[in-house]
Amino acid sequence: MRNFEYHNPTRLVFGKGEIARLTQLAPRDKKIMITFGGGSVRRNGVYEQVKQALAGFDTVEFWGIEPNPSVETVRKAVAMGREHGVGFLLAVGGGSVLDGTKLIASALATPEVDPWQIVLKGKADAALPYASVMTLPATGSEMNNGAVISRHETQEKYPFYTSYPQFSILDPQVTFTLPPEQIANGLTDVYAHILEQYMTTPGQSRLMDRWAEGMLMELIELAPKIRVNPHDYDLMADFMLVAAMALNDMIRMGVTEDWATHMIGHELTALHGIAHGASLAIVFPATLRVLREQKRGKLLQYAERVWKITQGSEEDRVEEAIVRTEEFFRSLGQKTRLSEVGIGDETIERIATRFNEAHVAYGEAHNVTGDVARKILLAAR
Repeated sequence: MRNFEYHNPTRLVFGKGEIARLTQLAPRDKKIMITFGGGSVRRNGVYEQVKQALAGFDTVEFWGIEPNPSVETVRKAVAMGREHGVGFLLAVGGGSVLDGTKLIASALATPEVDPWQIVLKGKADAALPYASVMTLPATGSEMNNGAVISRHETQEKYPFYTSYPQFSILDPQVTFTLPPEQIANGLTDVYAHILEQYMTTPGQSRLMDRWAEGMLMELIELAPKIRVNPHDYDLMADFMLVAAMALNDMIRMGVTEDWATHMIGHELTALHGIAHGASLAIVFPATLRVLREQKRGKLLQYAERVWKITQGSEEDRVEEAIVRTEEFFRSLGQKTRLSEVGIGDETIERIATRFNEAHVAYGEAHNVTGDVARKILLAAR
């Protein structure tokens, strides 16, 4: 196991009716900017709960943070925040609203720097305090310091890192109004987050492996039940908690990580507007196929422990594990091939060129260059 430090300062407030706790958790001595997406929080009752809890607080609202939040929208929010002297931010919505809010908080703390420069640098030097009320299990942004931001002007999408949320409130009841495609994308995203930290090098940490495998098996068990009954509180509670635990630094202690699939998926989203989870369902099986020799040891472990595949040659078991992974994504209603979403060789070459020109090398072995990304995307056709 590698050396590591672990510190997660986010206070997780979980359960029915916990949005009312905002009254105790939010600061009364600061102007609070509440950030929202497109309005679903009005329909599911979350907006009224938040407003009731913050009655008497000094607040201002910013609406319109879109899926795959853009720096163009963030700049508007930053201008409003400066105008009103905002000192605290509360993101109310899904991971995109929170990701956008992370950049708003960072930009407000560094007024001399354009928000996009923070993204390009990869980390913020400072940030205003912020928190979240989450309505969609998926990104895990509620309990980590990462965010992903797009720039529409140049069709780019990159991650950056800042401070952690002070607290995040998760009430599984608010997920009951989510449409099936958002639930499917959320399940896909969470599953991929776990694989990015697990599907690397065997023998690094028995504990990290077991935690990750347990989460993967829980998602496999949960998914068909949630599709039948998305209003089951206990099912959605487990889903919401797995989403937070999958990307709160817990299962990556002392182990190598991949993230090549995510970086390729970000390109598909930036160029074609594909939902993040949907992009991962297309890219991940192809990544496993192209890098199967590099990941052979972990694929065999994954096959046996997660999918209970114990018969056949090593090659057969590796192939079956990859097939089962793709079938799992398809069982959620996802497409798993570029041709199914109308993406052809022109986009593949554009992504390969972008990676090569940026001299990037992703993955646990730092070998997913533009040329390897091309192979992965070709395998996903």
